[in-house]
Amino acid sequence: MSGWTPGERRPDAAAMLRVDQAGEYGATRIYAGQLAVLGRGTAASHQVARMAAQEQRHLARFNALMAERRVRPTLLQPLWSVAGFALGAATALLSEQAAMACTEAVETEIDRHYASQLAELGDSDPEFAADIKDFQAEELEHRDTARAHGAADAAGYPLLTAAIRAGCRAAISLSKRI
Repeated sequence: MSGWTPGERRPDAAAMLRVDQAGEYGATRIYAGQLAVLGRGTAASHQVARMAAQEQRHLARFNALMAERRVRPTLLQPLWSVAGFALGAATALLSEQAAMACTEAVETEIDRHYASQLAELGDSDPEFAADIKDFQAEELEHRDTARAHGAADAAGYPLLTAAIRAGCRAAISLSKRI
């Protein structure tokens, strides 16, 4: 079964791949910003470094798929570089808990985004869907790690996470098109 039938809109795997690569790139930049502030040697920095390594692996896989499939990256990548690093650094400057709240917010939105993509893909692109499923599981692990390391204890937690989640949704929407 292909996941779609004639007359239905086909999943736009190129746009999905473009936004997924942009998201993984942004995540690596967020973690780079957090590590620049947190340094090394704390429990939080060890967790951030571990999550950053996983995000780097996700990014490498999506980069390879983009090259194979000849999908261009988002034109907004320079913006996501700066914005991601700034978000990571700013939340880490607030506190380790705020850095974890940032991770929780981002990973919550990514989980929703990946679930939506998997539903849209159906079984039309098993290779891409398998990558998304694998990475989604790790993103949920990151969310849970952030929760276990005090995300909810961040000052202004509800406002902070709501703002970050809204920013993620906007970045996803823009990266699909631009």
